[in-house]
Amino acid sequence: MTDDLQEARNDMVLKQLLHRGIRNPRVLDAMRKVPRERFLPPSQRDRAYADQALPVDCQQTISQPYIVALMTEAMELDGEQRVLEVGTGTGYQTAILAELAREVVTIERHAALSEQAARVLNELGYRNIEARVGDGTLGCPERAPFDAVMVTAAASRCPPALFEQLREGGVLVIPLGGRDVQTLEAVCKVGGAPESESLSACRFVPLIGEQGWH
Repeated sequence: MTDDLQEARNDMVLKQLLHRGIRNPRVLDAMRKVPRERFLPPSQRDRAYADQALPVDCQQTISQPYIVALMTEAMELDGEQRVLEVGTGTGYQTAILAELAREVVTIERHAALSEQAARVLNELGYRNIEARVGDGTLGCPERAPFDAVMVTAAASRCPPALFEQLREGGVLVIPLGGRDVQTLEAVCKVGGAPESESLSACRFVPLIGEQGWH
C-alpha cells in the first residue's frame, strides 16, 4: 500500500464519514483499513476514495463510502455476529463486514462478480466469509438465523424470507422504494414484527429475484 493511498483513505474517513456523523470507532477503523481500490476495475482505481458510487462489472455499482459506513454502523456489530449480505458485488462491503463480524454469508446472483470478489477477499486474507451464487432475496435458510442482514440493492418491500431469517432483536438494513430513488431503512425484529428507522435517501440498483424485482 502506498502512502498516497493510505492518505486518501484517511482523508475519506475524516471528510466523508466523521464530518457526516459516522461515530462508531470499529466502523471507522474498518473503513480506514480495507483497500477499496482492490475492489475496483483498473480504470476506476484513481477514483477509489471519491465521494460517490462507481460503476463496476455486470451493470452493478460499488456504493459511496459514506453509504457503506452508514449501513454498517446501523447493524451495531461487536464481532460476535453472523451476518447475511445480499448482493456481494465487488466484495468491498463484504470485507468491511468481515472486519466487524464473526462470520459473513454473502450471496450474489452474478457468478462472475461472486468469483472475482471471492478471489480478492481471499488474497486479502479473509477467512470468515462464505460466498454463494444464487437468488439473494431467498436468503440462506440453512444458515439462519442471522444476527444482522444487509441488502445492497433496492426493493419495493422487505423480502419476507430475509426478515424471517433474522433473529429476534436483529437488524436488517435495506434500501426501500422505487427503482430510481429509495430510503435506506434499518428494520429491527421486535416481538417478531418489524420496527423501522429511516437513515437516509439513497439510490441503489434494483434487487432482482423471486422476492424482489423481476
